[in-house]
Formats: sequence, structure tokens, C-alpha cells
Amino acid sequence: MLSVMDEEVAATVPGRRLVIFDFDGTVADTKPCIVETARRVLLDFGMAEEDLGDLGRLVGPPFPYAYTLVYGLSEADAAEVTRRYRQIYRNLGPEAWPAFPGMRGLLSSLRSAGRLVAVASSKNQPLLERCIEGQGTGDLFDFVRGKQSDAMRSKTQLIEAVLEHFSLGPDEAVMVGDRSFDVEGASGAGVPCVGVTYADTGDLAELAGAGAVEVAGSVAELGEALMGEAAPGV
Repeated sequence: MLSVMDEEVAATVPGRRLVIFDFDGTVADTKPCIVETARRVLLDFGMAEEDLGDLGRLVGPPFPYAYTLVYGLSEADAAEVTRRYRQIYRNLGPEAWPAFPGMRGLLSSLRSAGRLVAVASSKNQPLLERCIEGQGTGDLFDFVRGKQSDAMRSKTQLIEAVLEHFSLGPDEAVMVGDRSFDVEGASGAGVPCVGVTYADTGDLAELAGAGAVEVAGSVAELGEALMGEAAPGV
């Protein structure tokens, strides 16, 4: 069931012209590959398996900062781990970042309804573009904005860049994301956020606690939140 935390704002979501999606854990089921690649790199870097804990915590915060946030690595070590991670990740194929079942149908429905659809992701821009083209959803986004440098930690800047691209105000947009970083980044830009839990990354408590106006447990529920009704093909 779709969880609604702010009924007044949630009621405005289907009428907002621009829908901004996070990528990892929202559009694409990337958690398995991110976790496996990070495990390989961290073990090679000298960490013990028992010290890794829940590697899924790395899905959401931007690299290399994520390694400092989750594992307390120094800035230099986090940068080196990220370098090794990217050496592996950039050579993977589309099977590493498949779109969630029903996602293509949802994106198509939004576009057919006249909505603008964009991505704001902490992935670096070239990799983000490659992932989207590889999974076959490139034709369904009006604009794609990835991280421009590793110095960028806040998602707010990315969301503001999307708004600026379309010359729209925050009252005309809604964000969709799977972690508190997405919700907080959207809030910083004055944009409400619909959280999602179908990637098994962030949960209801995390997303609601960060200020999500609604939380969807499936792509179908997300379609309901964004369109006010069941989306065809989802």
C-alpha cells in the first residue's frame, strides 16, 4: 500500500509538470552490482569480510564520500577505493544496471501524459549517460544530470540544475528517490520527494524520517503517486 505522510502536498504531485528521478535504486536495479563490486574492491584494499557489514549502505551517497561516510576511510583512501571501483564498473555491461520491471512503462506513461521526465543522479555524468543508453531508456528522459565532479556531495545542486534547465520553479517539480539523501536534497531545492523502497536500499522509516511526502513499495505504487491513478503498462 502507498504510504502517505503529507496528504496536502501528495495531492499536488500528479499535477506537477516535471518528475525528477534518482537513478540507482530508483530507475535501475543496481544494488547487486554495486555491492559485489564494492566488496571485491574493499577486500582487495585490506578490509576484512566481517567488517564490511551492509554494503547496501553505499547505494545512495556519492562516491568517494560514501566510503568515508560508511566506513570512515580517509579522503585519500576513499578516492583510491573509488578509482579501483570505477576501473571495474566502467567495464561492465547493461546487465549491471537493468531498469526495474514496469519502469519503462511508467516513464512512457508520464511522457504520454505530457509530463517532463529527468534524472538527477550522484553518478558521474558520462557513466550515467552510458547506463541510461545501455538499459534502453534514453529516449524516455528529457534531460539527464549527473555529478560533474567528485567534490559535489549535495543532491540539491543537481536538482537545482535540472530546474534551471527547464526554467521551472520548485512548485512545478517532484523528486523520486530511494534514500534519505534524495529526500534531503530535494528539500534543499524546495521540491517534495516521493520515496521508493522496492530496491531494498532505504526503508519506510528512513524516507519518512527525512521528509518524504509519500513512499511507494512498488513501481505500480509509484505510478499511482505520480499520476493519481494506475499507470498503463506498469
